[in-house]
Amino acid sequence: MLKPFAPDIWIAEGPVVSAYLGFRYPTRMAVIRLPKTEESDGGLFIWSPVALTDELRAEVAALGPVAHIVAPNALHHLSIPEWARAFPDAKLHAAPGVREKRPETRFAADLTDAADPAWAGAMDQAVLPNAIATEIVFFHRASGTVFFTDALQQFSDDWFSGWRRWVAKADLMAGDEPHVPRKFRLAFRDKPAARAALARILSWPVQNVVMAHGEPVTSCETGDASAFLARAFSFLKV
Repeated sequence: MLKPFAPDIWIAEGPVVSAYLGFRYPTRMAVIRLPKTEESDGGLFIWSPVALTDELRAEVAALGPVAHIVAPNALHHLSIPEWARAFPDAKLHAAPGVREKRPETRFAADLTDAADPAWAGAMDQAVLPNAIATEIVFFHRASGTVFFTDALQQFSDDWFSGWRRWVAKADLMAGDEPHVPRKFRLAFRDKPAARAALARILSWPVQNVVMAHGEPVTSCETGDASAFLARAFSFLKV
């Protein structure tokens, strides 16, 4: 179930989940092995965990101890409780809005623009504010990989059928390359804060883009991953 993506990064596909109005979303998570440093014992960083199966649990455990479990936005919290039970020694991190969605879960820290000392030397992050779901965008320095949950999406043209297919096209959920859906574009209400976050993201030397809802994009496919991101978020520069 876990597939190597880059050095010290694995991704796994989860089940399809139903959202509003019957729209179905594929799910994807990532496992990142953190290096040992003076500030950290390393361990595994779990990004946007999907439903936990026995097979997935065994594969993750075989990679090493789970140190951090991250809910990167308030729409990606469904599997947090089961992962917390399966790996009780892991530290749970919540994006804005997640605590309200999961009041029964004890989170150890809130995610901000400042990286936790456990991964500060290996990853950067930026808070991308959005009225639908503010998300924390992560960047893995060694591999040049950036991680988006919902701000970027790309569904195949035939993923949806009937009227949902037309809505998906109009919303820019489906297209020739990943886009920011129109509903999320309208929800960037704090433009200065969003532009500041975008400037930070575009300053990273991005080589690969991993999305929860869309196939990963690499530089060899786009010619320039940073240019691709600039195109996707060009509406914020207006």
